[in-house]
Amino acid sequence: MTQQQPASPRQVGTNMRQQDVTRLLPTPVRTSVLILMCALVLGPVLYIVLASLNTDLGVASGEIIPKHLTIENYINVWTTVGLAKGIGNSILIAGPVAVVSAILSVGTAYVLVRFAFKGRLSVLRGLLGLQSIPGTLLLLPVFVLFASAGTYLGVVVIGTRWGMFLTYLTFALPFSTWVMVTYLRGLPPALEEAARIDGASNLGVLFRIIIPLSWPGIVVSGIFAFLLGWNDVLFSSVLSNPETQTAAVALHLFSAAQDGGALPLYGQMMASALICASPVIILYLAFQRYLVGGLTAGGVK
Repeated sequence: MTQQQPASPRQVGTNMRQQDVTRLLPTPVRTSVLILMCALVLGPVLYIVLASLNTDLGVASGEIIPKHLTIENYINVWTTVGLAKGIGNSILIAGPVAVVSAILSVGTAYVLVRFAFKGRLSVLRGLLGLQSIPGTLLLLPVFVLFASAGTYLGVVVIGTRWGMFLTYLTFALPFSTWVMVTYLRGLPPALEEAARIDGASNLGVLFRIIIPLSWPGIVVSGIFAFLLGWNDVLFSSVLSNPETQTAAVALHLFSAAQDGGALPLYGQMMASALICASPVIILYLAFQRYLVGGLTAGGVK
């Protein structure tokens, strides 16, 4: 007869938390709450999907379930909205912002967490303080700075993709760095000490230890940086032109043009919204396994 192994402290704590949740909310109440939350989240999404497959007259008349399903909205939207150019510009701007921000943030966070130098706390407090500044307050200074660069230096910044790249990178880098600082603080220093005993340099520790163990944090910081450039309308409206406008601006201009019309193109508006949201959904589905921490579990024995 085998002897039952005693439960570990982690298993005991998990069981106690599950019992506390069960005791707090009975099963019927928990089920009802979950159903209600899912309905609140998925209800609007389902309506957008159905409206994108409906005619404009059907949406305007209040139909929830289309009488006649059609995919014409998804076909016409590419010529009506000009969404292809906007999505291409968004990818060319938000993609490099995410990659560069993630690369720079992990190196900066490693220096701030593992090395002591004068002004280190000031830099950390500055990164945290920058998150409290509204972006609307910086729109005019950024525009004046870029306009001055074109006037005095002869460098055209406004209306270019790299100008918006610099703008989004400026806002994304502090947040990404703070995310990586928080993540690297949870990594055990014993891993780095073991690598240094084997003769690894600072760069060797960064590339062989820190970066492989920091993929969840790197992916999270990169995704947030990508969303910043993908969803922004304010800065892109001011710093872009018709050739470099992003998908968010194209969708905003299209929806604004429908105001006051005889019959707004509701179906195409819904289809455009779904098309603009699809890259973000694909991004989350592709990197969802990195969004959960735990790569360092068992790294120190």
